[in-house]
Amino acid sequence: MLAAADHGRLIPLTVQAVNVNVFMARTSILIFGKNTFNALSLFCGGLTAVIEASKHCNRLLKHEHQKLFRQMIQIKHGDSEDWTTVIESARSWYLPDLSGLWRYRDLVMLFVRRDYVATYKQTVLGPLWFVIQPLMTALAFTVVFGHIASIPTDGLSPFMFYFGGVLCWQFFAMNLTRTSDTFASNAAIYSKVYFPRLVTPIAGLISNLITFFIQFAVFIVLLVLFKLRGAVIDTSPLAILLPLLLVQIAAFALGIGLIISAFTTRYRDLTYVLGYAMQLWMYATPIVYPLSQIPQKWHWIAYINPMTSMVQTFRYMLLGGGAPDAVAVVYSVAVTILLVCAGMTLFSRVERTFMDTI
Repeated sequence: MLAAADHGRLIPLTVQAVNVNVFMARTSILIFGKNTFNALSLFCGGLTAVIEASKHCNRLLKHEHQKLFRQMIQIKHGDSEDWTTVIESARSWYLPDLSGLWRYRDLVMLFVRRDYVATYKQTVLGPLWFVIQPLMTALAFTVVFGHIASIPTDGLSPFMFYFGGVLCWQFFAMNLTRTSDTFASNAAIYSKVYFPRLVTPIAGLISNLITFFIQFAVFIVLLVLFKLRGAVIDTSPLAILLPLLLVQIAAFALGIGLIISAFTTRYRDLTYVLGYAMQLWMYATPIVYPLSQIPQKWHWIAYINPMTSMVQTFRYMLLGGGAPDAVAVVYSVAVTILLVCAGMTLFSRVERTFMDTI
């Protein structure tokens, strides 16, 4: 903004120039009334002077505005007189705005709350659907694969064997599906307001984690009941590392989801392919059968799928049974880190221009 003193200095100069030149024009007409040509010449000269004075005034105003703007953006953060925030583009296309997640943590929690309110609003059972879905799935697997197909479960209770596998897989599948649809499902809000785009997938991970905790509480209750009834359940001391396993599963889903979301901005076919691929992927993972049903010499093929070691580790921690291969666990962790880095890079690059193609 231009100070009042500057306006007081510039505006009277322009007004004075206009008044002087108009007075000269009028005087010339009175004096040289018989010589119209001379009067008009003097009058045009006066108008030209007025125009030049106006241009000079505009240049001064523009200079003062630029000077004031430079002073504003040079205000240091933390200054008591700092009353504005400067928004600038990221310096590197491969670095996501991780600090923005902390600054917008309140928005993350608002999105988490929105997910629960929007999903189960006007439903009769409400959050009970969190528990009903995995329970019914585990029950169906127990009947079909446990009793009809008679697939062994390494001496574990068939229902708990399938329930544990379903919990682990659904946590992964929900995170992957939710993250892969980030740009398409949030395009409307992305086009209206700025906030770090990673806020929405992170909010989805938190929502799914809360859902998992509710389901896991039911799993623990059933675990205790089955053990009291004499079922073979040998919980490993490594169960204290379960939070780290959950972080790995969430990170693995996040990495793949971010990569897919980056490509779905141009290729919507991936949305349909993902739904079909998730069904095949589940049967390629030891969810409905134990890894022991695969010949030992082919285990390395099964472990190419990182979810194999994660599901095996989940069951081993809580139910006992066959321990996962240590090399496979290290491999799955390495693949997870690689996918997260690749996903963050692609997501950070695509988020700048996706509104032009979505």
